[in-house]
Amino acid sequence: MSLSIVYTRANLGVAAPLVTIEVHLSNGLPAFNLVGLPETTVKESRDRVRSAIINSDFEFPAKRITVNMAPADLPKGGSRFDLAIAIGIIAASEQLKKVDLSQYEFVGELALSGNLRPIQGALPMAFAASRSNRQLVLPKSNGDEASLVSAAQIIAANSLTEVYLHLCNKRKISDHITKKVKATVSTYGDMSDIIEQQHAKRALEIAAAGAHNILFFGPAGTGKSMLANRLLSIMPELDEESALTSASIRSISGDKICPSTWRNRAFRQPHHTSSAIALVGGGSYPKPGEISLAHKGVLFLDELPEFGRHILDVLREPMETGEINISRAAQKVVYPADFQLVCAMNPSPTGDIDDQRANPDQVLRYLNRISGPFLDRIDLQVNVPRIDLSKALKIKHQTKSPTHHSETNTDSNVHPLKVRSDSGSPISIQSSQIESANIDSSEIDSSEIDSSEIDSSEIDSSEIESSQIDSSEIESSAIVKRRVISAQERQFKRQGKLNKSLSGKEIEQYCPLSETESLFLSRAMQSMNLSMRAYHRTMRVARTIADLQCVERVNQQHLAEALSFRSFDRMLNELTE
Repeated sequence: MSLSIVYTRANLGVAAPLVTIEVHLSNGLPAFNLVGLPETTVKESRDRVRSAIINSDFEFPAKRITVNMAPADLPKGGSRFDLAIAIGIIAASEQLKKVDLSQYEFVGELALSGNLRPIQGALPMAFAASRSNRQLVLPKSNGDEASLVSAAQIIAANSLTEVYLHLCNKRKISDHITKKVKATVSTYGDMSDIIEQQHAKRALEIAAAGAHNILFFGPAGTGKSMLANRLLSIMPELDEESALTSASIRSISGDKICPSTWRNRAFRQPHHTSSAIALVGGGSYPKPGEISLAHKGVLFLDELPEFGRHILDVLREPMETGEINISRAAQKVVYPADFQLVCAMNPSPTGDIDDQRANPDQVLRYLNRISGPFLDRIDLQVNVPRIDLSKALKIKHQTKSPTHHSETNTDSNVHPLKVRSDSGSPISIQSSQIESANIDSSEIDSSEIDSSEIDSSEIDSSEIESSQIDSSEIESSAIVKRRVISAQERQFKRQGKLNKSLSGKEIEQYCPLSETESLFLSRAMQSMNLSMRAYHRTMRVARTIADLQCVERVNQQHLAEALSFRSFDRMLNELTE
């Protein structure tokens, strides 16, 4: 039989579409032609395949060889098709008989000696092959990565000869099974390493619980980068499907997949000199960028104003949709980009706005490098001030190890809220007391509330700390993580998604406000000059705060705390007045 059909896989985004290799041998002058929209790298496989077949002690047919790669409209690049083409030629020349090749898929690059070299994107190919119920034959170097897909049947070989002997049942290769390796957690650092900065740590907990984007700003050396690096330590572990998707993106980009850490969330920190293509992906034949490599993980942008304004603005669409569409002349691909953005910056080009080395105009020019629409997409804006060094050293000396909060509390997830009494002195109340207070909005005349009475500067983050953690009682990441997991479980049970993904209608459904609360929020939004998008962000944050306190209904205290995390907006308003 002078015709053979072999199956293989291409890469298109995170998908691995099926490619059918048809090899036909006909009489005539010897020739070797590839058709079906192959790229230059695929055309170069003719010489590799010829040498590999000859050096593996097979006969290269002296006939007219036509290799069709279907579907013809699917762009095909890379050297992953070498093995499939070689097997097709050997089968068409009847050197491989009575073998049902329809049960296999072949991927791998051939060396001139006939050995198999590793390829990129083996993981999505294994995932696709498992759904087609075919065995995937690939290089030994890709075996561990491909076998992460539990349902996949993996045949990992070292050479073309080994593949031939396996197909002929002369020397079977057993299914490749990755050795059971205990999953190890990357060294993210612990929340207990951070001295003071209770408000910033509270914001980090809220960000983790609701998957909110967060901005830290403050003088140099206040721990902004340290806080960002602790976020992964309080985020829940990925489920298998999300972990496979994240690992597939890394596989496509050529990153090594380690069996012990492949389920860990990604932490990507691109330099501020990175181009827009490096961040979002692209190229003539699109490759994933940093935002896709950070899928289900953290994208940390340090020194935010140093990034070009147009570079930051290209992040706006994926921040909303969770994916990035890349269109090029050759092809169009969609990569997942459901990342959590963490930014850090100084409030002044001199590093500290209080050193008065820059005048207000210079500070504004520096801050205006960040566009308003980009800032609107950041849920939490947190000022990270300098701390008293002598006090911090004293606390560090006294606290030799993290003091965990007692878990024998009646409800360790309910924290006191700090508000002010009529006399102006601070008082603490439990969220359960707020729920039990029967406040009738009809008893409050909205006409008596003057918008001038709601000053955004009065919403002080230091006065609205829902987590009253004494600096001498430093919580570890494990304790905070339990609260985060509990809050996320409430969200999935109630609405099937995290709070950051709530639409406008869902916000109205799951965050109903009384007339008094609506009026309070409306006046505050007007006073702070916030957009409708910022309004929705504030509502989502308030919903997360309520979930962390195990409170079903969002109340005014939650709204006030959410508004306290718009401190960057307040600073801009003060500078422009």
